[in-house]
Amino acid sequence: MNNAICLNFSRRGNRQCNESQRRRRGISMTLERAKKSYMPMTETMYYILLSLTEPRHGYGIMQHVEEITNERIRLGAGTIYNSLAKLERDALVELITETERRKIYLITDVGQDLLKAETTRLEELSENGRKYM
Repeated sequence: MNNAICLNFSRRGNRQCNESQRRRRGISMTLERAKKSYMPMTETMYYILLSLTEPRHGYGIMQHVEEITNERIRLGAGTIYNSLAKLERDALVELITETERRKIYLITDVGQDLLKAETTRLEELSENGRKYM
């Protein structure tokens, strides 16, 4: 077991990450810092966070984004995994389970708050557009 990388083992042998361990290590991002770093948000980041309101692995995220955008957006593996690494480093998503071939991620509370803030921003943008068109 290696707490230095914020992983421990469950009874089934899968690795699990604990958000309180992240906070103790001082890597939890505040909402205000997240807003400064991520807003306005790219479509890629928005859809990755949106997909992770349910536990998913990288390929599952790619499939979900394709589905909800009617195949308008197709994310590549490099885009997904680089984005996940950044989001995890900033504690906006967390690794909840790791098996031999898959890492399952889930949005954190701060990530969820950031997603809500961005959705509100996009709604305002859309409402203002409709008002003047």
